[in-house]
Amino acid sequence: MKKKWEYYETDETKVKEIAEQFQLPTLVANILVNRNITQKDKIEVFLNPNRNDFYSPYLLNDMEKAVNRIQKAIQEHEKVVIYGDYDVDGITSITVLKRFLAEQQLQADYYVPDRLEEGYGLNKKAMEHLAKKGYQLMITVDCGITAMEEVDYATELGMETIVTDHHEPLDTIPKALAVVNPKRKDSTYPFQGLAGVGVVFKLIQAISEKLGLLEKAYLKYLDLVCIGTISDIVPLIDENRVITKLGLKLVAVTKNIGLRELIKSIKLKKIDSTSISFGVAPRMNACGRMGKADEAIELFLTENVAEAHEITEKLNRYNSNRQIIEKRIFQEAMDRIAKDHIDQENSIVLGGENWHHGVIGIVSSKITETFYKPSILICFDGEEGKGSGRSIMGFDLHKALCESSAYLDKFGGHEMAVGLSLQRKNFEPFKKKFQEIIEVSNIQEMLPVIKIDADLDLKKISLQTVEELMQLEPFGEQNKVPIFGFKNLKIDAIRSLSDGKHLKLSLKYSNGWLDAIGFNMGELVEQYRIGDKVDVVGTLEINQFRDRENLQVNLKDMRRSF
Repeated sequence: MKKKWEYYETDETKVKEIAEQFQLPTLVANILVNRNITQKDKIEVFLNPNRNDFYSPYLLNDMEKAVNRIQKAIQEHEKVVIYGDYDVDGITSITVLKRFLAEQQLQADYYVPDRLEEGYGLNKKAMEHLAKKGYQLMITVDCGITAMEEVDYATELGMETIVTDHHEPLDTIPKALAVVNPKRKDSTYPFQGLAGVGVVFKLIQAISEKLGLLEKAYLKYLDLVCIGTISDIVPLIDENRVITKLGLKLVAVTKNIGLRELIKSIKLKKIDSTSISFGVAPRMNACGRMGKADEAIELFLTENVAEAHEITEKLNRYNSNRQIIEKRIFQEAMDRIAKDHIDQENSIVLGGENWHHGVIGIVSSKITETFYKPSILICFDGEEGKGSGRSIMGFDLHKALCESSAYLDKFGGHEMAVGLSLQRKNFEPFKKKFQEIIEVSNIQEMLPVIKIDADLDLKKISLQTVEELMQLEPFGEQNKVPIFGFKNLKIDAIRSLSDGKHLKLSLKYSNGWLDAIGFNMGELVEQYRIGDKVDVVGTLEINQFRDRENLQVNLKDMRRSF
């Protein structure tokens, strides 16, 4: 697939100024400028955040109300339930708040809707169930900002509600006792990008300050807050940078028995944003996808090593099972795309029987990544269909669903990812309408863009260069792993790995050789030969093999040199 290479327009004067002022390697200063981190105070916090860099939690709307109501619940030993989401953000949010409240002698319960039966967020049936159990206060975490009817219903049933969330609100917010969300339209909080667990962290920080507790009462939870934040793909800048930079240090020495067991089972060589995203998060998410989110919560609540080990093994099994199901659905989808030449169309809309609703979102992501086209997958059970969709930069998927909503029972999400439900009889009319919308969007002109930080001269870089770049960790949204260009290299060796799936190269330049690995780029082995001159773009990394370390490029794209 053709990709567009774009270079940042770097202010060299500013790069030199920052490098000198902060005693930084020029390359590190270059990337800070590319990320628009150029103010002295912002650079200091970015490079060396500390606990004094957190904003006051009371800058969040309704925080005072929420804290006062929770303080009352603590004093009067009220019956409280925490209502959360089934993903990593929700799981960590529930765990952090429940453990913190328990230390204040308030034993709160929790409720997570079944992903497969109830779907995301609050629902009236759950409100009835909780009211019957006699809960006086419900605290939502990572959900609730659009649950106007459900919060009203909870009030009717005699439950007060505090909403804590980070998702986009509608024009109105729920009539809860307090609504704590940095994205509120009337919010003046300095940073809008907190994850759900980040909002919970601000809540326990505020309660701690109100009760006169030591800072460690809330700071000790930064390990779980960090995991939820990284996993939810929120921007890793500003206050999230402080959370994750400090949190990763705690993850490495975590006192949480369940988290320790999980990390041990994965055999992580290094604790960083990548190991959280690709090691810890998928196992936690697998629980929610398979309808077992409570298992992950119990893992982080337990104080028993044997129980933690047992639950960890379950999580790993769920993840393996999820991978098998995902692989099957992906292959079925790819076979149908090839058979019916659907890849020739401007979008990919498929419906299938026996497709697991908890997994099709991942498959949709893979299909969109493979063909760089919006995709929607629907799994049918009888006459009911539930689906997930993923988009590409420049095409608003949520807006497209709004325009085709006559055929949908329910939908939600944002421009890049959606969830939806419809009746089987409406599938073909929906597909036709959706493709009509796509037709007028000029989607064929939208190419994947690779943003390149700089071209590098291989004679001037080393393993130390990679170590210096680690000052920019943790990487994530709005602080992507730096991508570099390397020009006019000669292919010295080329082969495919893993049955043709991946690409392995040895690239020669004037002073030596550079190893390169291209994941999911195995098809290029047929397009290039030894001796070809190429330009490549990718990330720099250290490859460890048999106690040896060498520089390696993780390829993002490759083309012939001109």
